[in-house]
This record gives sequence, C-alpha cells and structure tokens, in this order.
Amino acid sequence: MREVPANLLSSRFMNILIEDAESLKYLTGKGGWTKSVADGRRFAATGTAFEFAKKEPIGKFNIVCYIPETEQFINMHHA
Repeated sequence: MREVPANLLSSRFMNILIEDAESLKYLTGKGGWTKSVADGRRFAATGTAFEFAKKEPIGKFNIVCYIPETEQFINMHHA
C-alpha cells in the first residue's frame, strides 16, 4: 500500500476530523463527542489527527475529511 505524506491532505477547504467508529460522532475540542461536523475538532493534517487519536483512550476511530462546499466525507483511515 502506498503511503501518503501527512501534509499532502491538508487544506483550508476541508475539515480533518476524528470520528468514533461506533457512534459516528466527531471529537470536539473539549474532548466530548458531537454529531455536528461544525462542532468537531479540526486538525491541520491527517497525520496529526491520527497521532492524536492513537494517544487518546477513544477506542476504534476513523480519520475523516469533510468538504463543506460539497458536503462530502472522505474516510481516510480506520483504526
């Protein structure tokens, strides 16, 4: 599998979020969970989000990118 540099997938036009794999809620800046994409904690790059999630006791998670202009989700990583 090819490896994508973490900084390649950073953009001001997409939000990189941590999603709980079971509840499909997004991690907030205060450590809680929300169904609202707008309230989810944004990360500058997928690698940054992944490293953060691995250090937190949150169980199974996904790294997702949300593109507000098209309301699309891209699932980047399952862990």
